[in-house]
Amino acid sequence: MRSVISMIFSLLLISGIAAAEPQGTFRFAHDLGSGAHSSLDPISKGRVLQITEKMMSRLIRPGADGRPEPDLATGWSANSDGSVWTLTLREGVQFHDGTDFDAADVVYSLNRVLDPEMGSPAHSAVKMMQTVVALDAFTVQINLESTFADLPLQLMDPRLRIIPEGSGDTIGQTGIGTGPFQLEKFDPDGTTILSAFDGYWEGTPKLERMEIIGIPDANTRMQAFLAGQLDMERGLRPLVRRALKRSSKYVVQEIPTGNWSGFVFRTDVAPFNDVRVRRALRLAVDRAEMLKLALDGGGIISCDTPVGPGDQYRSEMSCDRDVEQARALLTEAGYPDGIDVTLHVSSIDASWSPMAVVYQDHAAEAGIRVKIKNASADGYWTEVWMHKDVFATSWGERPADQVLNEAFHSEAKWNESHFNDPRFDHMLARARQELDFAERRNYYIHAQEYLAEHSGTLIPYHRTQLVGLSPRVRNLDPVKSDRVRWHLVDISEENS
Repeated sequence: MRSVISMIFSLLLISGIAAAEPQGTFRFAHDLGSGAHSSLDPISKGRVLQITEKMMSRLIRPGADGRPEPDLATGWSANSDGSVWTLTLREGVQFHDGTDFDAADVVYSLNRVLDPEMGSPAHSAVKMMQTVVALDAFTVQINLESTFADLPLQLMDPRLRIIPEGSGDTIGQTGIGTGPFQLEKFDPDGTTILSAFDGYWEGTPKLERMEIIGIPDANTRMQAFLAGQLDMERGLRPLVRRALKRSSKYVVQEIPTGNWSGFVFRTDVAPFNDVRVRRALRLAVDRAEMLKLALDGGGIISCDTPVGPGDQYRSEMSCDRDVEQARALLTEAGYPDGIDVTLHVSSIDASWSPMAVVYQDHAAEAGIRVKIKNASADGYWTEVWMHKDVFATSWGERPADQVLNEAFHSEAKWNESHFNDPRFDHMLARARQELDFAERRNYYIHAQEYLAEHSGTLIPYHRTQLVGLSPRVRNLDPVKSDRVRWHLVDISEENS
């Protein structure tokens, strides 16, 4: 069956009115996070999200307000206790290789994530699923281990892209999906080239081509943007925001997000295995001053919760600096003369160094002597992150349940602080099983409050994302990155 879009397109051709041809090239960069291990497999640890998000579709995506919106699934419903979910799939959709999308592709894609031998970091997002079965060609049933009222939120995970059945061995290089752009060349160290997919179910993209360039260093990406070599840069430095706004050569978008950066102190390593030390590390910092000096005020204070300000389960807490209490906790823990900390950062994120300098200054007053060590941007995520005792981290926005489970559950693959607390795990499990929204929200709030007192991660604020655009970019609305409708973005040649 042809989709409504393809039928309309056919009628336009019959009437002699051809759809506008894609035109223009859109250029931007990614940070080459996994280096030689980079992959187009959306569930691999080496995935390049800046590429896969334009090539592959999800079942459910976030709308402009962040709420679940149909993508490859047109509808979803649960049984009375929220343990069985049924999804109706979109008909008339094709993959880039010309094959038709149906329920078998969904079953295959989700089962790859569920397979423990795959070792996918996306597993934590769907681990509550027991079985995924096709009821017919366009209906899928997902059976859960127990009640989970927020499954649609989990399916918005940017890694849960649908790929063709049986394509797991090759998807890392082919990137075949149902998204608006298809692969011409994959070169993670150089320039990856995408071209418009005229069979995209929402309509042919306006752009003819995308060039996605691997540039690991944040300073180099900035310089490439300022030199006119990139049409977009998502990592603008806050301190240059005002200068760029005064220039007609640039457009600056300020987007409040749930993205966060922070410092991780591994809870399985002394002295950070003592909760009193971890509390002292948090009490030593003035978060408002850090936000002002590191990001020019571009963010919202966070009291060590990874849950974003716009999330329905966000806990609002206070976290004033208290140097005397920090010193007292260190003394109580057996460190009356303070502690020495080596904090690893990198130029892969331009905000990490100023954050570290502020923290070094604040922590010194509490007897915490911080030595800052700069690591190479190339390979930071594979050689420093989760390998050193103390390091900087950055996370993109995720729904509350997902980020709490993925970053802090004792069994999570990316539990970077090695936080292992059965009581916290139980709070998350209880929240998932609660059907009443108010009660469920209380569980998530209590879990965040507990985390703020016990975790090994300092999360000072959630960041306002500063996006720089060249003036020739059109229809890239100032929304969060996972809500951009890439098939609508176009380029004005008048400003080229």
